[in-house]
Amino acid sequence: MFEKVVPAAGWLRRYRSEDLAGDVSAGLIVAVMLVPQGMAYAMLAGLPPVVGLYASIVPLFVYALFGSSRQLAVGPVAIVSLLTLTGVSAVAEPGTGEFVALAALLALMVGAIQFGLGLLRAGFVVNFLSHAVVSGFTSAAAIVIGLSQLGQLLGVKLESSFSVPLLLWEAAGRLAEVDPPTLAIGVGSIVALVVSKRVSPRFPAPLLVVAASTLLVYAFGLDERGVSIVGEVPGGLPALALPAIDAGAVVALIPTALTIAFVGFMESIAVAKSIAAREKYEVDANRELVGLGLANVFGSAFSSYPVTGGFSRSAVNYGAGARAPLASVITATLVLLTLVLFTPLFYYLPSAVLAAIVMVAVYGLIDVGELVRLFKVKRADALTLVLTFAVTLLVGIEQGIIAGIVFSLLVFVWRSAQPHTTEVGYLADEDVFRNVSRHPETRTFPGALIVRVDASLYFANTAFLKGWLDDAVSRRPDLRYLILDFSAVNDIDAVALETLEGLATELGSRGIELHFAGMKGPVRDVVARSAWPKELGKNATHLSVKHALDRLDLWRQPSKAPQPTA
Repeated sequence: MFEKVVPAAGWLRRYRSEDLAGDVSAGLIVAVMLVPQGMAYAMLAGLPPVVGLYASIVPLFVYALFGSSRQLAVGPVAIVSLLTLTGVSAVAEPGTGEFVALAALLALMVGAIQFGLGLLRAGFVVNFLSHAVVSGFTSAAAIVIGLSQLGQLLGVKLESSFSVPLLLWEAAGRLAEVDPPTLAIGVGSIVALVVSKRVSPRFPAPLLVVAASTLLVYAFGLDERGVSIVGEVPGGLPALALPAIDAGAVVALIPTALTIAFVGFMESIAVAKSIAAREKYEVDANRELVGLGLANVFGSAFSSYPVTGGFSRSAVNYGAGARAPLASVITATLVLLTLVLFTPLFYYLPSAVLAAIVMVAVYGLIDVGELVRLFKVKRADALTLVLTFAVTLLVGIEQGIIAGIVFSLLVFVWRSAQPHTTEVGYLADEDVFRNVSRHPETRTFPGALIVRVDASLYFANTAFLKGWLDDAVSRRPDLRYLILDFSAVNDIDAVALETLEGLATELGSRGIELHFAGMKGPVRDVVARSAWPKELGKNATHLSVKHALDRLDLWRQPSKAPQPTA
């Protein structure tokens, strides 16, 4: 029982000594990667760099206790950082004490939402974020994130942070103000990071770039020549202080909190399940919500801002040999030591280097291949991706994901309102009934039309079905039996029942009997509770299409060529 509440009890009890070397190695490598990344992402979120280190300690310890993934690396990530900046900047000025306090409050809200969903076992709600929406949003957000660092890279303060067209237009008009040393440091850092990533992905290039650029600025006094630096990074542990809860701020931050809760969880569960599938163990979505929720709740009490599991660091953690959450505990411990002992070393760190780290980190999130694949597989999904991408890029982060969700739900409703309906015939060689348009060799039966409906029936699609059947029946002047194959109908509502009853009455007036075959138990239960006439209810008892044909004495009649239907 205790293991279900605190999963760490399980992995600690079963921990194998031979896994220790891999966990120590992974913990060290991820810590080396996380220190500069955490500082960079905090600046992306409009927060002091030290907040990125705060967000890399307590949340990691807490997730290691309550999460279900063995390799997920929790901490600051780019998309959540940008969402934090977008949401909190509407209430407070970035970089101010009020902004920092509201970012911690946002972490508390995100954690409470995720924790609540986990306790209610409501992890399924994230399924409303389709893969196309997430892919389009992630790709566009990556571009927005990368370009948001353009000012730091050029050494120019750009005002149009959230509008890509305006940002590019402003940057183009202020090229004369670019600071050459800042640009050189930034571009050189990008080149070094990209080359290192391709040549040796596990090499701690970010830390090396941070160290080299810091020494360069210090040695040549570049901070006095216009190169922006991080400046003083407060040392020591963050103070324990619960975020102040202001009703107005809570209301203003709810949309952002919901967005981060869902998007952050989607990013986390995607990478966690991918690694778990390779390692052949299960990741519990609801347990993940609880783990991430508690990580954010406890983190908020130590000046953290919202965190989640990251793609790149989790991949590095897994590739470096992590076998248990102990790797994350080691990472958090090393970040804590950095915070206590080494923060003075970051004083001369150029802001352009942190911008370069963010740009290189998010570049891999742009997925053009997925768009090409979706256009080949399902164009509606590709359009969902394109719409989400365009709105996110041109209008805003939250608007983009909302537009994607709404459009994908409209596509779903549109599809369900026009269920796949087709005439079927008997394929003797395989002893099955198949679509006559795809299998012209199927046997059909004189005086009978067999139609398969491949969807649940409800108020929004019954008009389409009736129209389809009316058209099909009108093409068969000799029709005596209309047999509906309900083997693919999982549910039915009262409106659909009334429509089918009316259809039976209409057909009966023309001498045509309506029969149902293969009706599933849940559908039969609904029919049994309805006020269908006794004769129509009897016609719904056929166990299969074969059974219906046999009872109607149609098997022994000669077959005929299928007639075209709608």
